[in-house]
Order: sequence, then structure tokens, then C-alpha cells
Amino acid sequence: MSTIRLNWGPQHPITGHLRFILDIDGDIIIRATPDIGYTHRGIEKLAEHRNYVQIIPLVERICNVDSFNVSLGYVSAVEEVLGIEPPVRARFIRVIMAELNRIMSHLYWFAIFGVAAGLFTLIMWPIADRELFIDLAEMVTGSRVTYTYFTPGGVYADLPEEFSKRTLKTLDYFEKRLKDYETIFLHNKLYQMRTVDVGILSFNDALERGVAGPSLRGSGAKIDVRQDEPYAAYDEVEFEVPAEKSGDSYARAKIRLSEMKQSIFIVRQALRQLPPGPVRVKVPSAVPEGEAYTRVESGRGELGCYLVSDGRTQPERLKLSTPSFRNVSALAHMLTGVKVADVPIIYHSMDIWPLDADR
Repeated sequence: MSTIRLNWGPQHPITGHLRFILDIDGDIIIRATPDIGYTHRGIEKLAEHRNYVQIIPLVERICNVDSFNVSLGYVSAVEEVLGIEPPVRARFIRVIMAELNRIMSHLYWFAIFGVAAGLFTLIMWPIADRELFIDLAEMVTGSRVTYTYFTPGGVYADLPEEFSKRTLKTLDYFEKRLKDYETIFLHNKLYQMRTVDVGILSFNDALERGVAGPSLRGSGAKIDVRQDEPYAAYDEVEFEVPAEKSGDSYARAKIRLSEMKQSIFIVRQALRQLPPGPVRVKVPSAVPEGEAYTRVESGRGELGCYLVSDGRTQPERLKLSTPSFRNVSALAHMLTGVKVADVPIIYHSMDIWPLDADR
């Protein structure tokens, strides 16, 4: 057997600044080694020199296409150390914005996955539809990418008066649009040829390798922090946790489409149940001594936040367990024995965000 070592990345060939060291025989990969760290920015260390509010925009940049969910994990940990609960209205607003951001994140995934699959309509449609949800986020926060909207004690400001009406109108449009996505993309023979039985990750392999989120549920595991350990107002809404048994790249695409449907369902419920009242409680500038570990279900999967306070205005330690870091661990197994041409499909089917993995 004659092997060649191929460096895939880190110059962004459908990887986002992550390198694979591939040992190949012909066009078959016999060994794959992921090499991360090209976008490491020391966010956890920087947090030790910021106050608890200044850290919010810092942690959001771990995954700026899903910044509501990332910041929710952090502010929840601060609140646990403080021993406070945000107002009920703020808890529902958090659910609404987190689910809108989940849709944005999944649409971005569909767009980039279109590049990997060579389906250029699959780039244009999701990017255009995603703008509608970015407009909603801008309406609430004044920003389009990262928001600094969730804050310890609640949310920065109440929802605008016209927000509910505009959101429901957007959801009505997008729900119909998802039927087109399913017909034109999931039922597309070319799309199926590139994804069905490609990058299979079994149920046991997914669990053993610590895979999280839609990629885990694509292997048949109905594990979702929103139901298993509810936070914000997720215990007040009903929704299903989609799961697919085949564990291939096609299943992971179906999961994300199904999750967007569930997000629509959740947002509608939360808007109907949204109670009146304050959206924030006052919190002290210094956090008492203590520690907390919180979990949220981000767009890419379970995100854990471990926070240690020594009583100052800055934390002693902030540690983030990110889903992309966990999911990248499965790639060595998934890429072994496959063709080089399938690397972009398999890699992006896991929705790994290198900034999320490196922090």
C-alpha cells in the first residue's frame, strides 16, 4: 500500500480555518487527524479581566451566527451564582430570541452545505430567508449579528410594540418556505446521491465520542437540553425532539429542517403565552463567591458554562464546553475509509464552527 499525506486546510476549503491531516491511498482516506486551534483567541482568559457585563459581547463571538444561545448559557451561570431568577416575561423573551437564532443558525448551515454539495440554489435561498430573521433581531436589539441583549437579571429592553405581529408574519411565510426546501433539496436526486449513506455515524459511536446537538440526534439519540433539563421558559412550551436513525449526512440535514419547524412552533407558543411585567431585575456589580455550571441547547448542540467567582467584579474562572469542540472529535472516525471528495459533505454535515471549537 502506497500512501500520501494530504493537508486539507487551514485555508478555508469548506472548513472555516480547520486543518485535516489526511493519509490517503488513491482517493480513499485511511487515516484522518483533525487539527484545531487556528482561530483560538483566548476568550476564557480574557474574561478574567472583564466585568460580568463586559464578558457578554466577548462570549457571543464564540459563535456569532448563534450568539443568543451562547450568551444565554453564560448569563444563566452568572444568575445561578447570584441566586436570582429573571422575571417571567424575560424568560419567555429569551426563548423567543433563542429559537429565532436557532433558525438563523440552521439556515446559515444549509447555505454553506449547499457550497459543499454543489447546489448553488441552496446557497441563495437560505441566505435570503435568514435576512428576515436578522431583521427581527435588529428590531429588538439594534444589531444584526451579535446582540448583547441577554443580561444577568433578564434582557436589556422589552420587545418593540410591533414585534409580535411582524414575527408571526415572518413565521407564516417561512413555514410555507420550508415545504419548498424539502421538495427541492431533500427530494433532489443529486442532493441524495451526495448525502445518503455518506458519513454514517452510528448511535453508539455518537454517544462514545460525545457528539452533541442535531448531529447526535441524526444518529437516533433523542437528547436535548431544552427538554432534559429545561431552562428559561422551555418548561412552559411543548415541542418534539426530532431524531433520525440512519446517522448519515442526509439524516443530519433532515434533522435541521425538522428543528426549524419545531422552532416555529415554540416561538408561536411563547408569543401567545408572553405575560406582562418587568423584563429585568437589578443585580449587584460584584458577584458573591461561588461556582455554577449551566447547560443550554445551542444551534450546534449542548453548550456548558462553568463559572467560578471569588467575590470580585471579574470572574476567577470561566470555562466553556462547546458543541463544535465535541463534534470535531468524531471526524477522525467518520472520515476513515471514505473518498476524499466526500470530506466537505461529511465535515459540514456536522456543522462544526472552528471559532466555537477553539474559543
